[in-house]
Amino acid sequence: MALDGIVISALTKETAAKITGGRIDKIHQPEKDELIISVRTSGGAYKLLLCANPSFPRFHITNVQKENPEKPPMFCMLLRKHIQGGKILGLEQIEFERIVKFTIESYDEMGFLSKKHLIMEIMGKHSNIILTDKEGKILDSIVHVDFSVSSVRQVLPGLTYSLPPSQGKKNPLEASRDDIAFELSHDDMPVWKQILSAFQGISPLVAREAVYRATGLSDISGPEATRDDLEKVALNFFAIIDDIKNGVYNPCIISDKLTKKMVDFCAVDIAQYGSGAESEHYASMSEATESFYMKKAAVESIRQKCTDLLKTVSNNLDRCRKKLQLQEEILKKAAKREKYKIYGDLLTANIYQLHQGMAEITVQNFYSENFEEITIPLKTDISPSKNAQLYYQKYNKEKTAELETSKQKKLNEEEIDYLESVQEALEKTETQAEITQIRNELIEEGYLKNRGRLNKRKKADTPKPMHFVSSDGYDIYVGKNNKQNDYVTLKLARYTDLWFHTKGIHGSHTIVKCDDALTVPDNTYMQAARLAAYYSKGKASKSVPVDYTEIKNVKKPSGAKPGMVIYVNYNTLYVTPNEDEVNLLKR
Repeated sequence: MALDGIVISALTKETAAKITGGRIDKIHQPEKDELIISVRTSGGAYKLLLCANPSFPRFHITNVQKENPEKPPMFCMLLRKHIQGGKILGLEQIEFERIVKFTIESYDEMGFLSKKHLIMEIMGKHSNIILTDKEGKILDSIVHVDFSVSSVRQVLPGLTYSLPPSQGKKNPLEASRDDIAFELSHDDMPVWKQILSAFQGISPLVAREAVYRATGLSDISGPEATRDDLEKVALNFFAIIDDIKNGVYNPCIISDKLTKKMVDFCAVDIAQYGSGAESEHYASMSEATESFYMKKAAVESIRQKCTDLLKTVSNNLDRCRKKLQLQEEILKKAAKREKYKIYGDLLTANIYQLHQGMAEITVQNFYSENFEEITIPLKTDISPSKNAQLYYQKYNKEKTAELETSKQKKLNEEEIDYLESVQEALEKTETQAEITQIRNELIEEGYLKNRGRLNKRKKADTPKPMHFVSSDGYDIYVGKNNKQNDYVTLKLARYTDLWFHTKGIHGSHTIVKCDDALTVPDNTYMQAARLAAYYSKGKASKSVPVDYTEIKNVKKPSGAKPGMVIYVNYNTLYVTPNEDEVNLLKR
């Protein structure tokens, strides 16, 4: 992760310049591990984001609007009590670590001015936001750390705040060029790792960059480096740190040149990726940090909110699959029932040869083409006629079992198909509204209990499918879950519209709005098919079969689950999904 001491230094200095002297206007906690603090200054209003999410811990000025819970969490209420309305006296980075301390002056419950410290610790899964008084006594934290979590350092109300255990590294801001050179050697360890192990707050990205600038290689090892190489590395690393001392930063995001996907971000220029990457520079470190994390953090937040739904769906899928296995075993056993009828017929035909007490009888099988002999087991404690009846009863029992099990198996397979479609929809969910739609659907279908979450407001619940426009100007709509699929196919589509869906693969219902299917250009057909393939389980495949037909040929059977339809008179296209095209067509 490139959110290192250098990035924290840049964020601290630019944030301090904006909000020092400002007053805290509002405090919100939109997520369990995230705060939004609104600060009003003479130069304008700012929103400060503090996030202790284990995957994406960070702090920066933000412009993102977030929905707040109806009832503020306890930590949010405590912050409002102690620091809302307070004046921000300043903020500082502790040493060169990923720890920032905000000093706030506010009135206490007795009406006296007092100082509080809000401490942001950015330490991966150990990240935290802690409020202390001026003596360092912990008032509360967004994450409580007791003995069961850490025997070294507890973070609990009433305890005295202490810094995380030191790793024995040096502060690079206090190191001279000679100090840096002293830490580098010809050991087996790569040179960039030597920098990493010696100095605080340095990310692998920056350490490799210093080595790359000096040698043209980012992963050169100690034995491979000459003394001159190590001197150059020390010089380049010192130059980077000197810029940081002087407040010279170049916030940038590095992306893969081919895929355009973000690789990393930094407060200094990065050249080590060569022609394989491109850098986008930003006016501030906050803008770069927010741009880098915004999409990733949103996806992670949605993924966490989907966890309980995914677990419910997964548990029900496991139940259905176990049931299917039992049903297949019953049908396999029932498939052998004909032998019981044959036994009964042969015993009846040869009743004159039987007498009670016989354990078996061997007779000619007149159902066989060559009249082979067959041995039939008998119960010794019942009469010959009852033995025959017993085999007829077994036959009828297996026949009934096959009939009923076949019906149940079909229903079970439909349920598995439905649950897999919900699972697929959950995996591509991107918004809270989509999660709510799926949750309500599972409540309606009886998989979840309604605990007041089911929203019955029709206008608010109207699904909003994805909208695309083909290169020929035709509107294309794509559903992302079963509710949206039903809406797209059964409500939004007209009689003349075209309908697309992956063949035998769970995916989205896709429609092309048109007055006459014959007038739609071939290119629009292909683009709609690629969209249907992209938003399906076959997204990663190279040749995905997509069926298409007019909407008049698509029907929803009575009693069918959400998203389930049947269709006739269709054709099939084989396409390869293209993410660049998806982004180009999206509206």
